Amino acid sequence: MLIIGIGGGTGSGKTTVVQQIVEQLPEGEVCVISQDSYYKDTSHLPYEDRVKINFDHPNSIDFALLVQHLEELRKGQSFEQPVYSFVEHNRTKETVTTHPKKVIIVEGILILTHPEIRELFDIKVFVHADSDERLIRRLKRDIAERGRDLDEVLTRYQGTLKPMHLQFIEPSKEFADIIIPNNRYNTVAVDVIRKIVQQKLV
Repeated sequence: MLIIGIGGGTGSGKTTVVQQIVEQLPEGEVCVISQDSYYKDTSHLPYEDRVKINFDHPNSIDFALLVQHLEELRKGQSFEQPVYSFVEHNRTKETVTTHPKKVIIVEGILILTHPEIRELFDIKVFVHADSDERLIRRLKRDIAERGRDLDEVLTRYQGTLKPMHLQFIEPSKEFADIIIPNNRYNTVAVDVIRKIVQQKLV
């Protein structure tokens, strides 16, 4: 089993890089796990309080559960992956049964910040993009897909997202084996990762 961790700031293009890696690989051989599924359960809080949570701080992630699930995959065991709602700022009651595959890709803004998680990755990738470009992508996505308005996105960006990026996410770049600049389509870096994955699948 090969476990790849793909980190980087919000809107850096992590999901695009994952898609570029996976699209030419055999179907059913790769499992993609999003860090977003592992935001801590906040059912005990009213919606008004959930909205105020700093979701860009490592403390917002249930890393213990993610470590447990990755270790279960390594043992050849399936698990129930949480499903998170960005509209409700909380986990839903649903889960997704996740099975072991030859290649596991874990992506998320904070996954390279956690030492125990990093130890489980065979390859660590950081996707880098210009801060202005990341903000534009974040605005478009949050308004179109997550029910946010412009003021809410900008307030969160200035108040938590940018400071947390500078404090936690940008420094995690030093742990990466490969850094992908993603202001444009980076075929060389993606091809290198894809070749490593293909060798594992042989």
